[in-house]
Amino acid sequence: MTMDDFAAIDFETANPYRSSVCSVGVVVVRAGRVTDSLYRLIRPEPNYYMSWNTRVHGLTAADTDSAPTFPEVWQEVVPLIGGLPLVAHNSPFDESCLRAAFKRYELEYPDYRFYC
Repeated sequence: MTMDDFAAIDFETANPYRSSVCSVGVVVVRAGRVTDSLYRLIRPEPNYYMSWNTRVHGLTAADTDSAPTFPEVWQEVVPLIGGLPLVAHNSPFDESCLRAAFKRYELEYPDYRFYC
């Protein structure tokens, strides 16, 4: 596998807690070509929005009150990303969000490889 194969990932959060993931976007690239993508809203935990976060991404509680939880959405993401390296614009932030969400829901964190 080369860096022609990766999954770009981006999380948005509802408030200062990294576990408050309220959306995830994933784009899968194989052999340098986009092969799949996914965008999902997520009911954040804890479930409240700060105005600064809303200014960044435009999402509010009205957008995510009936959205699935992180574990439900992550079940859709796992088959897409498989063992691909994860690439993010601000990888320290996105990786910390993923780790915090796994911890919040008491899920075992896989050994994902993040790159910026």
